[in-house]
Amino acid sequence: MPEICRFYGIIIRMFLIDREHPPRHIHIKYGEYQAVMELENFNIIDGGIPRKCRQLVREWAELHQDELIEMWDTQNFHSIAPLE
Repeated sequence: MPEICRFYGIIIRMFLIDREHPPRHIHIKYGEYQAVMELENFNIIDGGIPRKCRQLVREWAELHQDELIEMWDTQNFHSIAPLE
């Protein structure tokens, strides 16, 4: 699973499409917590992460939403800048 970004101890990944399922989403790991976040509306659809972590990931995902959706659709994975 390609790592897309890492910031504040948060790791963001995206699976290859042949191992995945709709809706478009990212996988989040923060310590022992794991979650899956939709890219259309930023809802957590599986797992759970602390509220502050969720807010940071949502802020980052909103900034890069178009790029993340394109990455999901094209499977052209690359790193995306972290939150500063």
